[in-house]
Amino acid sequence: MWPSMALRTSAAPFACRSRTDLSGAGQAVLKKVFMAPDPGRTRLRFAARGVLGIGPAVAVCGLAGHSLNGAVTGGLAALLALFTVTDATVRGQAVTTALLPAVGLPVLAAATELHTSPVARGLVLLAVVGAGVYARRWGPRGHSLGVFAFMTFFVAQFLHAGPEQLPELSAAVLLALLTTSSVRFVLWCYERRTTLVPLPAPMPTGERGLARATTRQAVQATAAAGFALVLGQLVSGDRWYWAVGATWWIFVNTTSRGETLVRGFRRVLGTVLGIGLGLAVALPVAGAPVPTALLVAVCVFGIFYSAAVSYTWMMLSVTLLAELLYGLLGVLDPALLAVRLAETGVGALGALLAVALVLPITTHATTDAWIQHALRCVHACTAEAAARLAGASADPAPRVAELELLLGRVRLSVAPLVHPLNPVRARKRRAHRVLALLDDCAHEIRGLAAVAADPAASPDHDLRLAAACRRVETAVEALTEGRADRVTAPAPDRPHTAEPALAHLHGLERALSELANPLRGPSGSPLLGA
Repeated sequence: MWPSMALRTSAAPFACRSRTDLSGAGQAVLKKVFMAPDPGRTRLRFAARGVLGIGPAVAVCGLAGHSLNGAVTGGLAALLALFTVTDATVRGQAVTTALLPAVGLPVLAAATELHTSPVARGLVLLAVVGAGVYARRWGPRGHSLGVFAFMTFFVAQFLHAGPEQLPELSAAVLLALLTTSSVRFVLWCYERRTTLVPLPAPMPTGERGLARATTRQAVQATAAAGFALVLGQLVSGDRWYWAVGATWWIFVNTTSRGETLVRGFRRVLGTVLGIGLGLAVALPVAGAPVPTALLVAVCVFGIFYSAAVSYTWMMLSVTLLAELLYGLLGVLDPALLAVRLAETGVGALGALLAVALVLPITTHATTDAWIQHALRCVHACTAEAAARLAGASADPAPRVAELELLLGRVRLSVAPLVHPLNPVRARKRRAHRVLALLDDCAHEIRGLAAVAADPAASPDHDLRLAAACRRVETAVEALTEGRADRVTAPAPDRPHTAEPALAHLHGLERALSELANPLRGPSGSPLLGA
């Protein structure tokens, strides 16, 4: 039921090496979630604030006299406000949060008013899906508003809410947003002490009409949701919305055909694991208030903590949370879990058919664009660090943070190529090599920025430093312009560890030169095309 979206931290997807045993794969996932780097404990703080923000919002709804349906609606509104609002500034986050009711409440009203009109309800839902995906062209704010609009429609179906419940549910949304905003912007606004970097755009912009990625995705998502809605009704007239919800969230934070295929696979896997865990945990609890509340808090923490590193684990937490809520509503049983699995499969199938047949966006086109973004950021980081070493007031830190975000997006884009089920081994090896070398570039950039930030270690600007920066710029230009064959290897007698800044630049040159071969490919095609 709940959302899945890459966070401000690197959205590195789970990409297990080619293991065939389930125990090895399970260990890899555990390590990915619980041993993944968490610089500044960003994921931990994000998850902790999620629990501390949603808990009071639900409690306040209860104290205000709202029913269980009102509390669930308020909890969802709080979760979305904390989870999906990712503007680059605190002020921007506050504005987006304030706009959430403006898009959510009219959609909620439509969903409840059309509760007994299936055809009109379905058409409005498809319109919400198309508009919500199209809104991503306006960046994080458009994305957040689109998600909130869809999920307010979804929760009305989840609760089977009619027009008589609209006043209570609307009041719960407003009360929950007010409560959770006090936590986010007053009690624990850790972003005020953090250098924020804008999230990368979903895809390079500049195209028009159907050439634009967000437009094509809007058409794809609408077609997929229509398929899921019709087939989902055949599976279950009461729970059809699960299929549409699965389709919607498979499209979140994906662009290419390959990304969507991998996301669909992980969603189904996470749902299967969550249902298995629900049989062992949610069914025995059977809606008992205290243990359910504690388990819900654990699930919320798991959603926030794992979202940036493992979509499978996040979906496990989402599925268990939905099961616990159904336990509270008194309708949880094994048959319901079987329906949820079937509807998830329908939604995944709809998404996969849509991205394969309706205005497909190739994995190559997306991967090519994100790698070029990352390489240009490598050059920008180098230039900022060199300027700082030369005595200027430049600060490479924001560029380094931007590079981390871009590399996370590259990993997401390349995930289909390195997935264990990818049968093209040569391309898989090339993709793994590209990721490893980009990580090497990031390592050298972080080292260079650290040297530049230390006043005692800053050398005088000299010709060698300038020449090394020019060589980096030349290599980046060649790689991003499809001229990888013109990248030359660095001379072996260039700077070594005696001068740290030049040593990092030399390591960066070496990584860029080695990137030329996998990016060019065996046929001479640019980047990862093959």
